[in-house]
Order: sequence, then C-alpha cells, then structure tokens
Amino acid sequence: MLERADYLRRIERATTRSPVTALLGPRQCGKTTMARAFAETREATFFDLESEVDLRRLANPQMVLGACPGLVVLDEIQRAPNLFNVLRVLVDRTRANGRFLVLGSASPDLVRGVSESLAGRVEFVELTGFGLDETGVGDWRQLWLRGGLPRSFLAASDDDSLVWREGFIRTFLERDIPQLGISIPATAMRRFWTMLAHWHGQTWNGSELGRSMSLTDKTVRRYLDVLTGTYMVRQLQPWFENLAKRQVKAPKIYLRDTGMLHALLGAGKDDILLSQPRVGASWEGFAIEQILRVLRPAHAWFWSTHGGGEVDLLIMDKGRRLGFEMKFSEAPEVTRSMRNVVDDLRLDHLFVVCPGENSYPVDERMSVLSLFDYGDLVGRVDEAVALTGGQAHPPA
Repeated sequence: MLERADYLRRIERATTRSPVTALLGPRQCGKTTMARAFAETREATFFDLESEVDLRRLANPQMVLGACPGLVVLDEIQRAPNLFNVLRVLVDRTRANGRFLVLGSASPDLVRGVSESLAGRVEFVELTGFGLDETGVGDWRQLWLRGGLPRSFLAASDDDSLVWREGFIRTFLERDIPQLGISIPATAMRRFWTMLAHWHGQTWNGSELGRSMSLTDKTVRRYLDVLTGTYMVRQLQPWFENLAKRQVKAPKIYLRDTGMLHALLGAGKDDILLSQPRVGASWEGFAIEQILRVLRPAHAWFWSTHGGGEVDLLIMDKGRRLGFEMKFSEAPEVTRSMRNVVDDLRLDHLFVVCPGENSYPVDERMSVLSLFDYGDLVGRVDEAVALTGGQAHPPA
C-alpha cells in the first residue's frame, strides 16, 4: 500500500477540531485502511457495521459508545443511519471530550441524517483513490488506465485490474446500492452507467438519455444523483457570467475514476484506450480530478457558451480567478477562442493542461502546464499568476 501521509494529517487536524469527523469516499478507496492506520496511533475502539458481530455489540448504542474511551471508529455508517442521532446525544451530553471517526461510502445528501443530526458537530474529509501525488508522475499512464482505487491500481497486471473492476461494478450495483435503501434494478443501473460513460465530459441531457432508455427525465435524474452521491460521478456545475452570450446551463458529467470509465467503455488496455474516440474526454476528466485534488477549491465550475467559447475548469483560488483547459496533446495549440475566454471571464490566468514534458508561459495571462509538474502544481500556479500581479476579480 502506498503512503497516504497527507490524508492522515488531514484526519488528525479534523479530529482535533471537531467531535465528529466523517471520512467519506467511494467503496474500496482505502477508508478502512486509513482509519485503522490512524487508530493505531492512539487509544481507539473500532466497529465495522458490515460485521454482524459488531452490529450486535451496538444493540444498545448509546450505552456502548458512551463507555468507549478515546477515539471511536464506526465503519460503513450508512448501514446504520439511526446512529447519527445517538452520536448527537453523546457529543452534546456525555462525551464532550470524546472523538468519533465515522466512515461512509455515500454522501450526506444520500444518507439522510448526517448534516441534519450532526450540524455544527461534524467535519468532512473526502478520501479518493490514489492520485499522482501518491503514485508519482512516472506511473501516470497506469493511474489513468486503471484508475486510483487501490486494488485496481496495484493489481499484478492490466488483465487482473480489469477483472477486479468488473467485479466491483457488479457488486456495487447488486449489493451496495440496495444497502442504501435504493431500489433500482441492477441491469437498468448498469445500462445507465454504461451510457453515462459514453457521455463522459459532455453536458447533461436528461431528455435524450431518458429516450434512449425508455425512461422519464425524472427517473434518469434519480439514477444520476445516486451515482453522484456514491462518489462514482462528478457533476461539474456551470458558471454564469453577465455577458451578452447564450451560456450553457446544464452540468457536465464525469466518471470520477477513469478505471471505472475504461471498464465500462471496454478499454481495459493501453492500446485500446488510445484508439477510443473518447480518449480526449477521458484525459480531460483525469486531469480535472488531479487538479482538484491538489488545489482543493471550495467550489469548481466549467463555463461554456452555445457559440463555442468554453473553459473546462474554473476555480477561485486565494481570491484569484483561474481557468484550466485540458488538451490531450504534447504540444497543445493556443487558440483565439482561449484568448477570448481570458478576456470574457476576466481570468487572472488560463492554464492549458497537457501530457507534454514541459511547462512554459504563452503570455502574461496564459501558460501551458504539464501534468508532469504535478508535484509542484501549487508553485507553478502561484508563479504564473504572479506575472500578472495576482490581481483578483470579484464574482460577476
């Protein structure tokens, strides 16, 4: 297993600040391993809510949890949502100095009770699969092809990795979603997920997807929200600027783990992936996830007009307005449209992100950024923006 020291530091800070820390992320991303590694450094009690034995231990949860000294870890807490009210009572009444670390594979929006019961008492830490900061940029092609889920990335071969991912998809649909109390036929969700893989990197069109599956807009939207809430899909919301242009108002859809994307597309090997018509969209999603992982903006958007102007990723970082355009090319071309976007959105800087070997400035407000410079991404961003004086622009 690769070192994940940054996440351990984030969990340490969160448990120091807040009585309840929620470590959330997709299934099999390493939450349990991370929690056990953290718990080994202090007095802790561990409960796995997928274990019938541990569930029986918690038959009287308020009494049992209230008596546990030190840190209490509750793994897969979405299986017992009734515990959220118990935690609120314990935090407020009997365990003012105690700490809880809860692990879950579904977002607070999907598991009702987290935000409501623990409002003001919980801090969220989102764990993803491996990133370039953990694998190193030398393994970027393997990370892109297999995705970041540990068992997929660390498999002995591409074939072994693909077999594991196919098993994951089946288990996720047949067991994990029903355990959340969501009754969706596994075959229908598998078909929708596969269609969504072909939609990766495009704006959402529920009517078209619904017609393709003979389902209503409302039904396919529900399917999308389930996959989003279980960290399988990212909905990148549109940014609106006060311009005399028709702007896209629907979110862009990305499968967050490219390994799952490639399994659903039937592109389990490098040569097959490179011949896929969706290879550019796959790279776009991969690069977006890596950038968000490092910069950790509070919010992220894309911007697009019906006339063709667009930027793949727009964030506010330290009061600066930064745009990122992803290009699957070693020598990306800087277009007039990109320059127009810089002016239209009043960007402090636009970065053209590519898999080339070198990063270099194009002009004072545009740079080509190699993903191979990932280890110093924050430094590269700060250096490039400094050329403009770091002038911040208020939201329109």
